[in-house]
Amino acid sequence: MAAEAEPFVKVGGLGDVAGSLPLALRRLSVDVRLVLPLHGVIREQGLALQPVCEFDIPYKKKNLLVKVSSLTWEGLVVYFVDGPLIPPDAPVYSRDHLADAAKYAFFSIAALRLAQELGWQPDILHANDWHTALAVYAMKQNQANDPFFTNTCAVIGVHNLPYLGNGSKSLLNAFGLRPAAHPLLPKWARTLPLPLGLLTADRIVAVSPGYAREILTPQYGSGLDEFLRTRADVISGILNGIDLENWDPETDPCLKKQYSARSLDDRNANREALQAEVNLPVDSKVTLMGMVNRMDYQKGMDLVPEALIDLSRRSRKPPPEWQIVILGTGDAEIEAHTKRLETRFPSRVRVVTRFDPGLSRMIFGGADLIIIPSRYEPCGLTQMIAMRYGCVPLGRSTGGLKDTIIDYDTTGESTGFLFEEAAPQSLMDGMIRAFKAHRDRKAWRELQQRGMAQDFSWNRSAAQYLKLYQEVLN
Repeated sequence: MAAEAEPFVKVGGLGDVAGSLPLALRRLSVDVRLVLPLHGVIREQGLALQPVCEFDIPYKKKNLLVKVSSLTWEGLVVYFVDGPLIPPDAPVYSRDHLADAAKYAFFSIAALRLAQELGWQPDILHANDWHTALAVYAMKQNQANDPFFTNTCAVIGVHNLPYLGNGSKSLLNAFGLRPAAHPLLPKWARTLPLPLGLLTADRIVAVSPGYAREILTPQYGSGLDEFLRTRADVISGILNGIDLENWDPETDPCLKKQYSARSLDDRNANREALQAEVNLPVDSKVTLMGMVNRMDYQKGMDLVPEALIDLSRRSRKPPPEWQIVILGTGDAEIEAHTKRLETRFPSRVRVVTRFDPGLSRMIFGGADLIIIPSRYEPCGLTQMIAMRYGCVPLGRSTGGLKDTIIDYDTTGESTGFLFEEAAPQSLMDGMIRAFKAHRDRKAWRELQQRGMAQDFSWNRSAAQYLKLYQEVLN
């Protein structure tokens, strides 16, 4: 169960996981079904959906009609849940917390009932984030009186802990659910979907081992760290994967020239094409940095302008010793502050504030270094994609970034660079380390090849999920 899943609807990293993991599990002979809300953006695609069933679920003092349709995609059965609380003109996520809370509470309860209508008893209910956490809570609360789910275990995936599901308090009673009374769960959290799911799930899976450890700390625990430490024995972390066929420099049509780890000299054509595309001086000697990032505080984008300004002051070489191409949208103030760098460094900086998948691939395929300054990063796919393309990552030492990037040294194992503090000075120091390493072209080539050799496939991740499912059932 998920709020989004590629290729039907994607807003963030959850869409990658919910779209890729079920297919990878099918390849391991798991009978898996995917359930999504019938969002307006899905309706507009004109998919050949087949009606499955209709049924009512109680809501307040009345019933709400649920309509379910489905299709089969690459052998995977996908169900789409529709009803009065899933407005066809509403975005996947809105700023109206109450409307979103009602939509996803309705979806969660309806998806549980769907399994009963189908007569399909799952061994595992795998919910994701706050949007579907109430399904876990409802199933566990009613399990004693509902033999259909007696043997069903619940796993909840945590992709971004701070989003708890505000606005859901009144919906518990509306859907016949009682607030939690568990003494270890903070009182303020006893009516919020994600904490309720975390309380009752048989296993909690964060999207990286590092993030699984971080959510147990006050800094990253969103006020739930003390409670989560009481559940530490059921918390684990499994890294997300990437689609190796989709992200492949040997076949990517957006690149000027395709290449592999054995033909990295061909990558130079993409470097020049990227510089030309954004109207930067075509120069083979500079360290060409790239960023493909959401412009917000969590992603550390506010650190970048000051780091680059300080870097220019410390640079002893004539410009442009470095260049950077930044692609992303988000917070208007951060966008504007970052955009001003173009005026200050006209031969070094280009900032593109739009959604541009083609340019993002050009950055992965042409930049020397990808910058990922996140304050926290539950998993992150950017560093995995970058390494697949021979673009060396420089990331902050947190969450999935720390789990996937081996910091630069001379032992022959490193795949990138890490910096410790979420501060401009620390980011700048990381850049300087990378520039110095880039001057040794042989060592840099080996660094690229080690990154390209990493296994970030969904096959690896799915095998770990299957093992976890089996452990839960046992």
